[in-house]
Amino acid sequence: MSWPEPVERVAAFLRQSGAEARLEEFPIGTPTARDAARAAGCELAQIVKSVVFDCGGRYVVVLTPGDRRADGGKVAAAAGCASARVATRAQVVEATGFAPGAVAPFPLRAVERVLVDQTLLTHDLVWIGAGSPNHLAALAPAELVRLTRAQPLDAIERLADAGDRPDGSPR
Repeated sequence: MSWPEPVERVAAFLRQSGAEARLEEFPIGTPTARDAARAAGCELAQIVKSVVFDCGGRYVVVLTPGDRRADGGKVAAAAGCASARVATRAQVVEATGFAPGAVAPFPLRAVERVLVDQTLLTHDLVWIGAGSPNHLAALAPAELVRLTRAQPLDAIERLADAGDRPDGSPR
C-alpha cells in the first residue's frame, strides 16, 4: 500500500518506535475533530487535536480532546513563556512538517515541547491525525504519551457553568 509522504513519515515513526497503533485511511475527509469522530465512529472527546502554539518564537504542541479548546494562559505557564498564541498556518507547517487539518503529534520538525491534556488519558483508545486529511491512527493514551514524551496537565479552557456571568467568571 502506498501512502502520501507525510502519512508514510508517521507510519515509519510508528514502526521504528515499536508502537501499538493502527493507521487507517478514510474515504471521507477528517480535517476537523467532528469529521474525524464521524469517520472513526468514536466520541468527539476521543479525537486528539494537535494544536501548535507560538511561545515567543518557540513552538509547543498541545494535545487536547476534540470537544475542548486549549487555554493559552495554561500553555504559556507550562511552557515557561510570557504568552502563547495559536500558530499561523505557515508556522504549523514550519514547526510540524504537516499541513493544518493533518497534523500528527510525531515526528515533529521544530517543536520544543509537547503537552497533553490529562482528560485524554481517561480513554481506552484515542485517534490522532496521521499526516493527511484522510488518515488517522488509533492508539492507547499511554502509548501517545510515550511516543510524544508529552507532559500531562490541565490544558483546556474552563467550560462556563450555567451560573457564570456573561464574561465567564463564576458568580
